[in-house]
Amino acid sequence: MSSRVEVDASRCEGHGLCVMEAPSVFEPDDDGYARVVRVEVDGADRSAANRAARACPAAAIMVGE
Repeated sequence: MSSRVEVDASRCEGHGLCVMEAPSVFEPDDDGYARVVRVEVDGADRSAANRAARACPAAAIMVGE
């Protein structure tokens, strides 16, 4: 089963921890804020996205069904 990944742009502070935790799911935009590059994830990418959500100090990442 896959999960959907979202970033709340109004909360993102550009720390980049999500990119470090899940580089196949997130990348920085031109201003250094997180952008989702794989909206639907499963397996190892879902695990990485969940780690990124837990690591985000701004709680800007949502991983849901």
